[in-house]
Amino acid sequence: MGMEIYENTALVVVDVQKGFDDEGFWGRRDNPGAEENIASLIDVWQETGRPVVFVRHDSVQEGSPLAAGSAGNAFKDFVAERRGKGSGPELLVTKSVNSAFYGEPDLDAWLKGAGVRQIVVVGIQTNMCNETTARMGGNLGYEVLFPLDAMHTFDLAGPFGWTATAEELTRATAVSLHGGRFARVVTAREVVAAAR
Repeated sequence: MGMEIYENTALVVVDVQKGFDDEGFWGRRDNPGAEENIASLIDVWQETGRPVVFVRHDSVQEGSPLAAGSAGNAFKDFVAERRGKGSGPELLVTKSVNSAFYGEPDLDAWLKGAGVRQIVVVGIQTNMCNETTARMGGNLGYEVLFPLDAMHTFDLAGPFGWTATAEELTRATAVSLHGGRFARVVTAREVVAAAR
């Protein structure tokens, strides 16, 4: 089944911030190749003049490595140095919750104003802000592509003494989104090839 990436498909780069490098706070992560795949997608989007949305999480939680104004709030270098380099439209959205659709400025209004019908969600974390943004995008009527290797997450403890590894959470997110038809789970390579 072929994949079509439209001329105005938006790449939504979620929370690729330095604070996520704090292993002492977050724990063990999966997918060490995430950053390279995110960079390759930003590059092809900028080369082809498609819209890129950079999303930054300005945490209001006490002690968060992503707190507004902290060093960890800044975008990782490979993202920071790519901002403003594309020939297409670019937007910065800041948020303090999981969904990029609940940020400033209004992402849905910006996308609809540009006639965007398809979005590609990448960034950090797979099962948190990425999944929430993808689900909301699907609910708002966008065709959502979710390149699973262009994101990562962390091991997590839950209720009843349950824990899940980052890999288990990634798989659960992929099955929920794809199986539930919120999004189409794909690879970065497939998206790059279709976008070229």
